[in-house]
Amino acid sequence: MHPPLAAVPVQQVSKRPTTTPARPVAVASEHKFCCLGRHQTIFPLSKPHTNTMKLSLALMCSALGYSAANPFAPKVTKNTAKARMNAKLMRGATPIRKLEQQEDGEVDLTNYSIKFEKCQFVKQYDAEEGGGEENDSILTTKRFVIFRLCPSSNCGSCNYNYGEYIVDMETYLESTLGFKEEEQEQYCETCNQCIEMAANYAEAQANGEDYEEDENAWMCNNVNTGSCYEECQNIENMEENGYMDASQYVGCEKLDYEDNYGNEYYAGAMCASSGSRIKIGIFTDEECSNYDETKDIENYMKNDDGYSTKLSYHLLKQTFPEGECVASCLQEDEEQNNNNNNNNNNNNNQQQAETAEVCRELYEASGKCESSHGFESQMYNYENYNNQVKNEELVCDFISSLSAGHYDQTGEIVVNGGRTTLGGGSATTGGQKFALTFFILGSVGLAGYAAMLHSQLTKGAKADLSRQGGAMA
Repeated sequence: MHPPLAAVPVQQVSKRPTTTPARPVAVASEHKFCCLGRHQTIFPLSKPHTNTMKLSLALMCSALGYSAANPFAPKVTKNTAKARMNAKLMRGATPIRKLEQQEDGEVDLTNYSIKFEKCQFVKQYDAEEGGGEENDSILTTKRFVIFRLCPSSNCGSCNYNYGEYIVDMETYLESTLGFKEEEQEQYCETCNQCIEMAANYAEAQANGEDYEEDENAWMCNNVNTGSCYEECQNIENMEENGYMDASQYVGCEKLDYEDNYGNEYYAGAMCASSGSRIKIGIFTDEECSNYDETKDIENYMKNDDGYSTKLSYHLLKQTFPEGECVASCLQEDEEQNNNNNNNNNNNNNQQQAETAEVCRELYEASGKCESSHGFESQMYNYENYNNQVKNEELVCDFISSLSAGHYDQTGEIVVNGGRTTLGGGSATTGGQKFALTFFILGSVGLAGYAAMLHSQLTKGAKADLSRQGGAMA
């Protein structure tokens, strides 16, 4: 069952009806209904009901604009940064194949889980970016995330039989946020269903009637309806309580702010805490390459009504959990889960196993460092195996250089002194620093010498022309 989500630190919803109990499990025979969130699920609060009434009232909630009077009703989707981001994110959360249908060229990842290792910016020379008149720099910022595929049974330590990978931050966040968003929606939908089943059971008990258990009751075995209700309501009513979802700014979104000099600012994802976290920062360019460390993002956040808001990291922080894995690559069929909970057809578990698309997408998009970590046996049937062997050493070296702390959080090279690293690596040595300094000073000296020679040659040519001119006169 889905692990509990971290509650968003928001205040109690002021619009919530005063007749709603603190723990929404009915104990009387009367219930009323409202639509909870975007799932259009009937939610018991207080009035007599039947299954027919449930369906009718659900349709009324949707068709008659029930949201105007109900704080839990779904909202009309606006063409906002959040809506655009959600459209991209939801592509990454569906299962892709069953093991009995595994095709040649695919790697079996169902026994592994994704574990975040580090995020790192790197500034590199870019001929295209530096060639334009409008560009102030010939450097462009590349964003990387290092992650591992660890055995699901040993995700905490993950010190052998794992693969290490590097992928651009946009791909990593698009895939993992899509997975986590769908996981969160399923969690809240299950919570709502369990609350309704609890209310139906309580009503049957109050009326002295026999209660026929719902076929989906197994889903509620590990659900705390009290805590999950509060968590899901905090998330659903986030904006009403002065919070914005940080995950909608992981791209590069223009802020509704302009200073007295006409400068514009942008919000985007960046690395923090030596790469162990991902946060939203302020940038001065539309590519989110130039980080402005003098500004706090929350001082510039406003909602559609112009009121100041804060950022909630309830979803984004699930993409870099400390000491835990982000997602399991094994996704079992929902119907099979039901059968397993009823002790039926348990011999078919392996046939029903599926690989989550989040794992396939990240695996295919990433640079791979596997053989040195005991993951090589997984690669022989991979369709790009030969190409992987040729490039693996380069990928491993590049991952090591990022893990070693040779770059700061903005992507600049760190020359003076090393720093604490994540996942191993070495600090810059004294010999390396000397060689770099010697190279820089030597380049400056050669440039000066070349300028002197150019000056002498130019003066000599002018003198010759002057003498020629005098003779002609």
